[in-house]
Amino acid sequence: MAIKRTGAAAGAAGLRIATWNINSLRLRGGLLNALVKELRPDILCLQETKVPDDLFPLEAVQAAGFPHMLFRGMKAYNGVAILSRLPITPVDDTPDWCARGDCRHLAVRVAVPSGALTVHNFYVPAGGDVPDPKLNDKFAHKLQFIREMTEFFGREPPRRSVLLGDLNIAPLEHDVWSHRQLLDVVSHTPVETEALLTLQKGGFHDAVRHFVAEGEKLYTWWSYRNRDWRASDRGRRLDHAWVSDDLASSLLRHAILKDARDWQPASDHVPVCVEISV
Repeated sequence: MAIKRTGAAAGAAGLRIATWNINSLRLRGGLLNALVKELRPDILCLQETKVPDDLFPLEAVQAAGFPHMLFRGMKAYNGVAILSRLPITPVDDTPDWCARGDCRHLAVRVAVPSGALTVHNFYVPAGGDVPDPKLNDKFAHKLQFIREMTEFFGREPPRRSVLLGDLNIAPLEHDVWSHRQLLDVVSHTPVETEALLTLQKGGFHDAVRHFVAEGEKLYTWWSYRNRDWRASDRGRRLDHAWVSDDLASSLLRHAILKDARDWQPASDHVPVCVEISV
């Protein structure tokens, strides 16, 4: 974990919450142990689990140290899961985003000494390749999804909440390897970045940029198309961890597990972890 601290007292107890687009839990489930060894998360949010609920690998998840879990999946694509060392309670009154039932969100509550926390795990649609909602239904879906998230969290300011996941948008100039070259590329177009930042400004604090200045390059995803991803380093920050504004002062540290991009079989995303005092 990064050692930089801010806000809460240095001796405060911490809760570690991580997110990872695993890109098939059954294919890469064996890598959970490596993640646990490196980050020691108390709660782990996974995206693109790509497994229907009846085939979810319960025993492997339990063996990795997570006796409590909530998952929602489908065959071959999408799917989200929240794995926890602590007891969790499902939040059942969440929307059916875009009325598609496509397994892109889960929320739970977890009891900690300072009071209950709500943890949201999101997998936002990628949006396809053409950044025009009139020509590309996938891009239209993505924009609608972000609008619905904004409306949902805009009903009342979020409190004691953590939002994590693959949001499939790199909102800031230095969240991509080349701001100029990617302005017309899905994930960094102005309409997407403005929408995501509007959502964030509705009551959330960027828990990773809390520690890493906006002027520093910061990535969590490197394309499979790059033969030598380290040498080219053409990354994007698509995976995010936010806390509600009332938790910003509780942030203790963060980590982006860049070396996980070399784990085999590799996901094109790497885990992101934040720790908050509880």
